[in-house]
Amino acid sequence: MPVWMVIGGSLCVSASAAFVELSGTSAGTAAFFRCAIALTVLVPLALAERRTAGRRTWRLRRLDLAAGLALGVDFVFWAAAVHSVGASVTTVIINIQVVIYPLLARLFTRTPVPRRFVAVAPVMLLGIALASGAVGAPVQGSDPARGAVFGLIAGCGYAGYLFLMRLGGGQGHTVGPVCTSTAAAATAAALLGGAWTGIDLSLDGRAWAWLTVLALVGQVLAWLMVTPALPKLPPDTGAALLLVQPVLAIGFGTAVGERPTASQYGGCALVVLMVWCVGPAAPGALKARPRS
Repeated sequence: MPVWMVIGGSLCVSASAAFVELSGTSAGTAAFFRCAIALTVLVPLALAERRTAGRRTWRLRRLDLAAGLALGVDFVFWAAAVHSVGASVTTVIINIQVVIYPLLARLFTRTPVPRRFVAVAPVMLLGIALASGAVGAPVQGSDPARGAVFGLIAGCGYAGYLFLMRLGGGQGHTVGPVCTSTAAAATAAALLGGAWTGIDLSLDGRAWAWLTVLALVGQVLAWLMVTPALPKLPPDTGAALLLVQPVLAIGFGTAVGERPTASQYGGCALVVLMVWCVGPAAPGALKARPRS
């Protein structure tokens, strides 16, 4: 069940970049409003959960707040990367988290990293580089160097979020951690995005509609599925499963008019193959249990 929850959440996240592009808003505007709009749904749900599950300890809430700050950085730089290299390939680039996330778990919680994962990680990175256009032929009119830098920064923030949410997960609360981290992400996006690109409050109906879809699908639904599932999976398996996002994002990007090059498609295919090697299709992956 946790495997399919992560895959379902990844499906929601993979559409997010296309929603940002369709909204036509700046990086700061998209990052802030995806969180602010999501809070209108998450706050009532979190209050209801608190009445039934009790208060979340301050130690765990600190983890949620720290995770949200990392997520806010991710959102701003991720949206900026979308404008540089497109929705589909940006979702591929930020999956540098597939290497960083297990390493954070190894460094801070001494969670072992399987040899199979270490062996395929360089190939995953090659696939990400091909998909971004940093290696091979980029899409005409894109800025692969700028997009790669923004995407790598976003990927580091994303890995920090996943790691911190995993540390604080599995404690009887599902909505509360997502709500707290989303509020912290909104604050980080307002400060960073506001200083960098500004936050546009005079949006038209079309922009508001796509930002609302982004918030409800890419923030609320996605993380309510992913957050409770990640603590039940080993870090390497969770990180690898999240790599289905770039593959799905290619399809969504094509639907909104993007046309990746042959080398970028090849990079995505390489990522899929590596996911198969370390994910649930690999021998014994579904039998893995969280490590203490």
